[in-house]
Amino acid sequence: MKIIEILEKQNNSLSFEVFPPKKESSFESVKDATLKIAESKPAYMSVTYGAGGGTSRYTLDIAKNIEDTFKVPTLAHLTCVSSSRETVKNQIEEIHKLGIENIMALRGDLTPELEQTDRSKWDYRYAVELIRDIKESGYDFCIGAACYPEVHPESENQREDIKHLKEKVDAGAQFLVTQMVFDNNLFFNFLYKIREAGITVPVIPGIMPITNANQVDRAIKLSGSFMPQRFKSLVDFFGTDPDAMKQAGIAYATDQIIDLYANGITNVHVYSMNKPDVAQAIMDNLSDILWKEFK
Repeated sequence: MKIIEILEKQNNSLSFEVFPPKKESSFESVKDATLKIAESKPAYMSVTYGAGGGTSRYTLDIAKNIEDTFKVPTLAHLTCVSSSRETVKNQIEEIHKLGIENIMALRGDLTPELEQTDRSKWDYRYAVELIRDIKESGYDFCIGAACYPEVHPESENQREDIKHLKEKVDAGAQFLVTQMVFDNNLFFNFLYKIREAGITVPVIPGIMPITNANQVDRAIKLSGSFMPQRFKSLVDFFGTDPDAMKQAGIAYATDQIIDLYANGITNVHVYSMNKPDVAQAIMDNLSDILWKEFK
């Protein structure tokens, strides 16, 4: 099933993101974790792209395994940074052969090594170029793209960022998933601005449950996300007790999701970090809310 079809149903849904292993020896344990998450039957699951040869293969293996085992639709991430057009063409064909209907089209992170190279010689410099190639492939994929409520770290300002976001939508992105957000007001403000700019596709807020204090610095480094004082206080108070921090982090994420639903956002994406217990706890907290329409 295409993600856009799920998003058009207008009932409260939840999706989870998982990631492939970095090495072959971890494949089975990662596969088991992703299947445990899939067993709870989320609306769909996205599988991030393992850059660099072998690990990119795991992305498709895990996505296909989820679909075959639990019939949960998957969204396969595909990045293009420093890739050739021939490589991307082959990857698109492989995704099609496996019967995966949804692609999350991303540029990909710039590693320190890539930042030192001459980008003018790359076949792809921006995600919009990848989106165009997926659209022109002849295959009927549903295409998603990323967006940044707190501005992409390489953009000069939010106006410029939204301009580039509209280019991705105009090129064929059918829905958008945000970088992790810890303050819903930032998401609502961003949504208002992009609607004013003429971006009308569904926008799915990304929520990341912080279940241990060590995740905070990494989350900020990865996303540049604003941490509201309410959340900082939670980490300060519970951070030294692993069990309490885990419970508090799940509660905070659940509260964010409920607030989003209550304000008319029907689809929420959770960065579950391959943790089945965290995913299941959130599903349990929302057991009488999910898959329902509220008038």
